[in-house]
Amino acid sequence: MRKPGGLAGAAACGEDAAMPSRKQVLPPPAVPALDPLLAELRACRACAAFLPFAPRPVVQAAAGARLMLCGQAPGTRVHQSGIPFDDRSGDRLRAWLGVGRETFYDAARVAIVPMGFCYPGRHARGGDLPPRRECATLWHPRLLPLLPKVEAIVLIGQYAQAWHLGHRRKKTLGETVAAWRDYAPRYWPLPHPSWRNDAWLKRHPWFETEVLPALRAEVGRLLGMV
Repeated sequence: MRKPGGLAGAAACGEDAAMPSRKQVLPPPAVPALDPLLAELRACRACAAFLPFAPRPVVQAAAGARLMLCGQAPGTRVHQSGIPFDDRSGDRLRAWLGVGRETFYDAARVAIVPMGFCYPGRHARGGDLPPRRECATLWHPRLLPLLPKVEAIVLIGQYAQAWHLGHRRKKTLGETVAAWRDYAPRYWPLPHPSWRNDAWLKRHPWFETEVLPALRAEVGRLLGMV
């Protein structure tokens, strides 16, 4: 009797032929590139010599986030808690976006990537110092490509607007925010939600009547709230 061989033998094996042998070692599942980068970022000490406190980088991100918030740098309260926008400015920002804390702190939906990840210190004339320049230069080019699903970036304050808009930015923050239609729906320039900008908000009522409704509609669409 003819023994099975060649193509006949392979066919006779059926699904068993595709099964790995017991000695075959399967490769481990791929580790998302974002996770080790976030761990490296949170351990960053590049600016340690220039900071008033020990570095505590604050960031929130996940590969599935569709909305990204880019602010300035953490204040003292956020430095203490390690939670981005965990202060009065954050309360106002959440009201501007039309979201609650649960949605805001869902990294799978909202990424928070500031221009500076650590508290930079206090200015002699009052207020916080600008974000350290090293932060964005070191981390943004590596981090942003790992957030491929981000469709809209909210630019909070002049430093974020300068970085992301470049020469497209207007001469003043007010002019840039007023020209929001030129940048939407990818970019949404905003003033900082600090109480220090209360006077600016009173002088520009169109911000609440024109910009915020459009921003909330886009945020609701991206986060599946409408």
